[in-house]
Amino acid sequence: MVSSEMINGKLVTEEQIAGWAAEADAGYDVEALKRRGRGRPGRGAEPSQVVALRLTLDEIATLDARAEREGKTRSEVIREALTDSAA
Repeated sequence: MVSSEMINGKLVTEEQIAGWAAEADAGYDVEALKRRGRGRPGRGAEPSQVVALRLTLDEIATLDARAEREGKTRSEVIREALTDSAA
């Protein structure tokens, strides 16, 4: 049987499927899976709120360049800019 299934645009091979099946047959450490947590890590004691922001392509390019230069994420750069402007 030839697989035509894809994950993230990549063809899944029969070997991968067999490996995943063997892993499942061997069983999983349920306690280890429960310890992994869910979602993104928190930023503090209080829940964070997601805020949508529309930017032009030029603004995104500028933001990404600064984030790359400083080794930060887009979100970190935006949060710092908000903190600095409110000070």
